[in-house]
Amino acid sequence: MEKTLIIIKPGAVQRGLIGEVLSRFEKKGLQVCGIKMIRFTEESVSEHYAHLSQKPFFNRIKRAMMISPVIVCCLQGVDAVRVVRHLVGATNGREALPGTVRGDFSMSVQENIVHASDSTDSAETELTRFFSPEELFDYDFNNRGFIYANNEF
Repeated sequence: MEKTLIIIKPGAVQRGLIGEVLSRFEKKGLQVCGIKMIRFTEESVSEHYAHLSQKPFFNRIKRAMMISPVIVCCLQGVDAVRVVRHLVGATNGREALPGTVRGDFSMSVQENIVHASDSTDSAETELTRFFSPEELFDYDFNNRGFIYANNEF
């Protein structure tokens, strides 16, 4: 099973969308393996968004991500990274398809509700950044046989 990270961003927290967003992933059949509320610091947001540090909008992203706490969540499933990226939709909420998280709840590029790891490598790095090993749980997910064919997991 593959693991990936999502971050429910401050805009979604402020709008009361935590449960709505998280339920999209659970209804799809992804297993929650770790979840917590954190507050980004200057250092942690700079580390997480280091790949954008040279962009003119970087400081705006840093400020926006530190406005309120966020929810970090580890999700697990077959092809979890790809499945989550499809559920999340295009980065620009105005371009994201209806039925995706961003398509249904976002009108912005920056205030786009959720961050999702873009590859298995980045998922591993990001999960390590936000979770210690004892904060991620492997447990029986008894409905797996109703989500996947028995040769898929």
